[in-house]
Amino acid sequence: MKIEGSKWLVTGGGSGMGRHFTLGLAKLGADVAFCDMGAESIAAVVAEGEGLPGKVRGYTCNVADSAQVDAWVAQASADMGGANGLINNAGIIRDGMLIKKDKATGEVSGLSDSKWQQVIDVNLTGVFNGTRAFAKHHAETADGQEAVIVSISSISRAGNQGQSNYSAAKAGIVAMTKLWAGELARYGIRTGCIAPGFTRTPILEGMPPAMLEKVVAPVPLKRMGEPEEIFMAVKFIAECGYFTGRCIDVDGGLVL
Repeated sequence: MKIEGSKWLVTGGGSGMGRHFTLGLAKLGADVAFCDMGAESIAAVVAEGEGLPGKVRGYTCNVADSAQVDAWVAQASADMGGANGLINNAGIIRDGMLIKKDKATGEVSGLSDSKWQQVIDVNLTGVFNGTRAFAKHHAETADGQEAVIVSISSISRAGNQGQSNYSAAKAGIVAMTKLWAGELARYGIRTGCIAPGFTRTPILEGMPPAMLEKVVAPVPLKRMGEPEEIFMAVKFIAECGYFTGRCIDVDGGLVL
């Protein structure tokens, strides 16, 4: 699929990698309708998009709420005059060990229900909500024209200590991407996902330098990835018409 002239939906487009995906697509001539939760971040990205070849529109939407996602997909598609690409990018982190023993008191606590559910709701159910809404809208309106869905997994899908919730969600994204490839091909929809390693985003940049050094040390390339490098994988999935149902690792060679 040619990116120039295409129309995209992006979740979590107000910051981090989602911001780079939104602006990167617009720089290549695609119209982009992104959603996020913060009014200020939405306005900032829309302002950054002024003057780019593609039109950038921002919307408020909680991807964990299926009704909100359905409404956003319908409204954003109408505003753009269609949609043939979706990036499921929205995600949160609520890390914690499954159980933890207090050294002083001996008390054992566990990862809270709320931390588990918040991450599953946004990172896994949010991808399901977005894909279902987009696929349904496309099947109803596009008459088999080509479309593509890109979902953002993570290197943590292999299992990263302290991330039971996040790892489970990101592994689920890979599984859903594979099965959706078979289910959605009849409607002209391809699927793909990307598993970034440690990438330069506000979350990582906010770490103390000593902690960040420990994070990067095991990476064979000895550095963080750049959001633009993850976007290169998005661009490949979008443009390669024979790609579907697979996950691309962009992780500097790190194995967890």
